[in-house]
Amino acid sequence: MTHYKDYIADPLRDCAIVAHRGAWRGAPENSLAAIERAIAVGADIVELDVRKSADGELFIMHDDTLLRMAGIDRDAETFTIAELQAIALREDDGGEGRAMTDQRVPTLRQALEIIRGRIFADLDLKDRGLFSEVAACARDMNAAPYVDLKTRVMTREELDWVREQNIEGVPFMAMAKFTAEDLQETMALLSQIKPFMCEMRFDRIETITENRQLFRDANMALWTNTLNMAESGEWRDETALTDPDRIWGRLMEAGISVFQTDEPEALKAYIKARRA
Repeated sequence: MTHYKDYIADPLRDCAIVAHRGAWRGAPENSLAAIERAIAVGADIVELDVRKSADGELFIMHDDTLLRMAGIDRDAETFTIAELQAIALREDDGGEGRAMTDQRVPTLRQALEIIRGRIFADLDLKDRGLFSEVAACARDMNAAPYVDLKTRVMTREELDWVREQNIEGVPFMAMAKFTAEDLQETMALLSQIKPFMCEMRFDRIETITENRQLFRDANMALWTNTLNMAESGEWRDETALTDPDRIWGRLMEAGISVFQTDEPEALKAYIKARRA
């Protein structure tokens, strides 16, 4: 398996599919089973949320508490890793009424053991202060070439913070918003650290379309989210399921080549149909 940065830089690749919290329709989100399912359905990248337990172990969980995924209203980071791994996770994306499964909260090491050489991973740190520690874990697991770390880079202070982190060997993805008014300034800032990719938001799709060459010249791939969340604006999976050309197709035509979705199978089928 090629390295993450080389894969993203390949001009001949299809649009990359990011399975949000794993392919969780059929497995608890952020579980080892959700990672395996993401691989099985053909996702290219799996997004995982990283936290730190009370006894210092890095683990995978999105919410602050275990309420949604396990029915326990207590901060996840107040548990030891042994306690966390004794708790059963609810199916899919959890919530009241969802059945319990045999899946447990995974450690980051367990997750990296699965992804290494099989699928890439976007590591979304709930505390960016864990940057150097997570990078060290990835290096120790020989998984550094297959994961990314990310944080917002929209100010000089945020840029300087990234530069101070010890993430050698781990690809860095910036997070930024592009607006017509500030695009040149934002790109000038990002040019100082040259991220291989940017998880972005934008004011209007035309801002992206009209500046495709600028992004190409920066050798920076564009990642966007089509999740059913307010932050996605009009660009949502729920619309894409009934009118994929309006959402995924239009974004692809604008030059975006990486999509985080809760519908990896549908996006996979759409990409295949466009290629036919």
